[in-house]
Amino acid sequence: MSKDSVCEPPDRRPGRTIRRVRSFLIDTDTASDDAVALVMALRHPAIRVEAITVVSGNVPLHQGVTNALYTAELCGSDVPIFRGADRPLLREPAHATWFHGSDGMGEQNYPPPRRRSESMHAVDAILDCVRSHDGIELVTLGPLTNIALAIARDPSIVQRISRCIVMGGAACTEGNVTPAAEYNIWCDPEAAQVVFASGMNIEMFGWELSRGDANLREDDIANVRAVNTPLAHFCIDCNRRSLDANREQSGEVGIPLPDPVAMAVAIDPTICTRRSSHRVMVETHSALTRGMTIVDRLNVAADPRNRDVWNSHQGARPVSVCWAINNVRWKNMLLELLRMQGPRD
Repeated sequence: MSKDSVCEPPDRRPGRTIRRVRSFLIDTDTASDDAVALVMALRHPAIRVEAITVVSGNVPLHQGVTNALYTAELCGSDVPIFRGADRPLLREPAHATWFHGSDGMGEQNYPPPRRRSESMHAVDAILDCVRSHDGIELVTLGPLTNIALAIARDPSIVQRISRCIVMGGAACTEGNVTPAAEYNIWCDPEAAQVVFASGMNIEMFGWELSRGDANLREDDIANVRAVNTPLAHFCIDCNRRSLDANREQSGEVGIPLPDPVAMAVAIDPTICTRRSSHRVMVETHSALTRGMTIVDRLNVAADPRNRDVWNSHQGARPVSVCWAINNVRWKNMLLELLRMQGPRD
């Protein structure tokens, strides 16, 4: 590890029990659900977040950085935070402030964070962090622009990342930004295609996993409020706009939290109750289906009728697609992490 590395290994203090600590690198377009996911990772005693990199997406880059800094401060964390790409690879930025509020945090007028982001660019930070922590787990909560740029700079990093948990896509179902596509993938489909074709060990968690009973319902919200800490109230308050937008968009009642759902499974893979491996391609040409995640659910890509279309993807590693989760367990994890007292050991 270089002297200038942004990712230092965890301290080993004398007299302390050594538990297995897993290293996470989180890439986010920090808005309200991202913030809750960050809280979960930063609070978990067996997770060390080595760095947070921010990308344009839900909100403009500067706002996403501000939101990440503020969330880390609420958690008492000094994790380094880095500014990344301020626009998709080939397209104009398209933000989701209508869903999360103009500040991405439910229009709660939170005070500015006390510290600033690091001077290093997020892509450099990703490369440094992956090289310094062989086997690191990458969790992506936004458009995949930063990750695609890092792969373009150094393709060898895909072999160093043990898991790449992608919150994105819509597996054989409708999307949340168009009938065909989920927002993170739709926002920068070219970047998504680079990542899905990279050979990385990808686990895909589509937005549909946060629907239905995965939403925080009235009772769930009350349970979080009952924890009665500033952090617990923050997790609900910053999602106030999302609560209304969810009803407007999907007709569903409750707070939708796709990023925390993905983070829950990143932390505990057994929360995903049904998964299977398939090749996944991303539509980058059609205006109608831009950003659609085409899952080869029947594994027929190599069939002579499909081979020519899928030829460029034949060497890609199949993606592990999660089809169902245990909603009770993911919500219990959130509650348990919010109930934790004091600093992490």
